[in-house]
Amino acid sequence: MPKKKSPKVPHPTPPKRVQLHSRRAFVKGMGAAAAVTAVAPTLWIPRVARADSFNTIKHLVYVRLNGGFRFTAAYNGDVASEFNPYGLASGVASGVQWGPSALLESSPWLSGDAATVQARTDLGMSTMPQIANSMAVVPCVDHEPLSGGADGNHGTGLERYYTGYAGGGTSFLTMINYALRDRVATGSNVSSDALPAFSLGSSGMALGAGIYAAYRPAVIEGTNFSRFRTSASSGLPDWATQFAGATDARMRDRQHTTHQPTVDNYIQSRAASARFDAIFGDPILNIDDTSETPIDGLTQSQLQTLLGNSGAGRRARLALRLFHFGCPAVYFGEGGYDMHSNEENNLPSSMEGPNQLLCGLNAALRAMAHPDGGTYWDHTLVVLGSEFGRTGRGNRFNSARGTDHNSDNATRWMSMPFMGGAVQNNGQGGKMFGRTRPSDLAAEGTVYSYRTIMKTLMHMLGGDHDDFFPADNPTDILVDGA
Repeated sequence: MPKKKSPKVPHPTPPKRVQLHSRRAFVKGMGAAAAVTAVAPTLWIPRVARADSFNTIKHLVYVRLNGGFRFTAAYNGDVASEFNPYGLASGVASGVQWGPSALLESSPWLSGDAATVQARTDLGMSTMPQIANSMAVVPCVDHEPLSGGADGNHGTGLERYYTGYAGGGTSFLTMINYALRDRVATGSNVSSDALPAFSLGSSGMALGAGIYAAYRPAVIEGTNFSRFRTSASSGLPDWATQFAGATDARMRDRQHTTHQPTVDNYIQSRAASARFDAIFGDPILNIDDTSETPIDGLTQSQLQTLLGNSGAGRRARLALRLFHFGCPAVYFGEGGYDMHSNEENNLPSSMEGPNQLLCGLNAALRAMAHPDGGTYWDHTLVVLGSEFGRTGRGNRFNSARGTDHNSDNATRWMSMPFMGGAVQNNGQGGKMFGRTRPSDLAAEGTVYSYRTIMKTLMHMLGGDHDDFFPADNPTDILVDGA
């Protein structure tokens, strides 16, 4: 008898993705649900298309202050002493609204060896209070603006910081690489010479599955590419390279048509890695080079003079060199601020790290000539954040002279600083967007979500962010102050 054939089961047609709004849909101030007050939820309604901040920056330095940071004690300091027990800074530049704390006065890089201090001064390095008018602060950035309280949990708080959601599967840097897929050589696109985004030390910023998997950023432990400067395939003869390529193509062609793009992504990613060999071996990425050859206007030694040799300082130096090759964004962490005890004494000394990072970047970005004209300052934005704020539970400190995290306002708000030419050159330096009542930190203005901030930064990079957070729109406050 002839063998009975099994009935064919039709492959389900994947649902068509509906595009909810144009990538240039850009609301003045904030879109409802993109940035909402905690007490008055509203519906998201697309507004008139705007392009004020679209494609206004080319590079992003995105820094996490590790462990949960006491933002009100640094970048929103004009509040009650239970939220900022250190007082306000003196010698602050004029026109600054956001209340720089006395913690920002710490500037040990301008003391000690006279020659080193002179070198830093000659390169334009100053103190945080003096450059406070080059930064804007958003004091009310929240995990979930419509929730009843803060998410003070390290696990889910950090997930929200990485992805926009608790349990989110796609991280912010993956979104950036996907949003800029026409410009950066990642995933299925290797036509560009631009490097993709890099995560320096954290795999949490490299999440992504499905169509986003090939756009996950490289995660680099350490601050050099010495191990990437050779390729196992670089010594193969042409016939062997062609044979391997043909094998990949045959394997791809045997797959169902719905799976072929995934295989293509792996093939193209391998090609991109091989093409990046020459970049990874370029002396520009050797931040420990002691030669006196300027790169974009600063030698490697001068960058070290400005940013130091700490872990965060080295990562910042590498970030600036990656930007030379078109990298759009670099993420890294700084310090450790989970101070449940002895924060009273430890936080002031710990602030030397972020203070030098910001002051060093401020000077370096202004001194470095950008390949597209102007300086790196004109094309770069520096942003600080964390998984949540910290609270003394109604006191200046807890019983162990530290702070904790729970569901209150002090835990809830990140006071995120934004520094760069996109802020200062547009007259927004020193401004505060949103406000907290000094007595209890109740929001007296707009509350912004992590997702709004992420979408704003993708928008400023000129990325196609339609796939992400459809109920959230970017905001143009950093550009025209609306």
